[in-house]
Amino acid sequence: MRIHAARIHGRGEVSVDELDLPPIGPEELLLRVVSSSMCMSTYKAVVLGPGHKRVPDDVAEHPTMTGHEFAGVIVEVGAAVADQFQVGEHVAIQPALGLPTGESPGYSYPYYGGDATYTIIPKVAIDHGCVLPYDSNYFANASLAEPMMCLIGAFHANFHTTQYVYRHEMGIRPGGWLALLGAAGPMGLGAIQYALAGPYRPSLVVVADIDQDRLDRTALLLPPESAPNGTRLVYLNTATSDAVADLRGISGGNGFDDVFVFAPVPQLVETADRILATDGCLNFFSGPTDPDFSARLNFYNVHYESTHVVGTSGGATSDMQESLDLSARGAINPSMMVTHIGGLNAVPEAIRGLHDMPGGKRMIYPHIDMPLTAITDFATLGATDQLFADLAMACDAHRGLWNAEAEHILRTALEPTPEDLLESAQEAVR
Repeated sequence: MRIHAARIHGRGEVSVDELDLPPIGPEELLLRVVSSSMCMSTYKAVVLGPGHKRVPDDVAEHPTMTGHEFAGVIVEVGAAVADQFQVGEHVAIQPALGLPTGESPGYSYPYYGGDATYTIIPKVAIDHGCVLPYDSNYFANASLAEPMMCLIGAFHANFHTTQYVYRHEMGIRPGGWLALLGAAGPMGLGAIQYALAGPYRPSLVVVADIDQDRLDRTALLLPPESAPNGTRLVYLNTATSDAVADLRGISGGNGFDDVFVFAPVPQLVETADRILATDGCLNFFSGPTDPDFSARLNFYNVHYESTHVVGTSGGATSDMQESLDLSARGAINPSMMVTHIGGLNAVPEAIRGLHDMPGGKRMIYPHIDMPLTAITDFATLGATDQLFADLAMACDAHRGLWNAEAEHILRTALEPTPEDLLESAQEAVR
């Protein structure tokens, strides 16, 4: 079967290629990818190539597919798993396989990744329960369940101690004080939503960043008055202030029970360390590309104030299911993260520019040919293009956010026709 996919060929080398997909085995699935959101981790994998711990050393000879935040429709089921899955089923993919090698889709496999028209889901993913049913026709939120999963897993990974009993109470402190540093970007939006809608319900959430435009957008989408009863939500620009003094001032001088760091900046880590309360937990959420990344930590407070540090990468399948459940109930809207839309042709340039180009999540539709386009540009483009005019209207009706109606308009206009899809599916089975 001929498909198109974005693939890593080496350090800094990524391209969209046409290739032959082999027939699936009896314990595999063929997935037609519908949506694939882009993660900074993919940028790191491309920049480092085989120097990345999840990218194979022989990637130049055997390129690997990019994209690990994806969802789609099953179009072929291996005979040995026919009792578990069916053709036409919508699924979201949990990429964290939990293998000792660290292998996962989007980094390690030649035929398993989200930035592709079709992909083969291998036995190992099925065996680990990483193919989750998704009962919706809005695929963007299924893709975004993966980054939300990472956030939910991080919240669960924090812990606090019971003095002199030495029992860890897992999760951020219920009703406690939470600080999110460098958090006015896409992952910060997800974290704020989960803080407000998740099970812990902190009494104070402070969102700090140095970019006022990003803070303004975040506050517009999640205004302080939207916080549930009993929770105080504060936005703070720390660009020109004494961040430690201001943050500790908001906490009444007591510090924060939980502090998350969303950017790999030593100064930000050190700020987080200095605002921890007694038994405070610092979560270093943002993974650096530099294996020697380090920052100063106050070990006096580690000993006498029981402060501590955790870090997570990925999340558990239960975390992803929690995200899907919250989204289905409307308790969270992961689409707040999305600022740009594009087709498979846009992937290489979008990956290379991910570090420097402002904005949030990039949502890719692999069966569509479309340059990466900011949602805020839809209206301008709509002056001469009816499709963008329709997309602008649909997004304006949802506070400028990507949404199910806009996704339907885009897919209906630019994806292959149902007849083409049927022919492709039949070809895949043959």
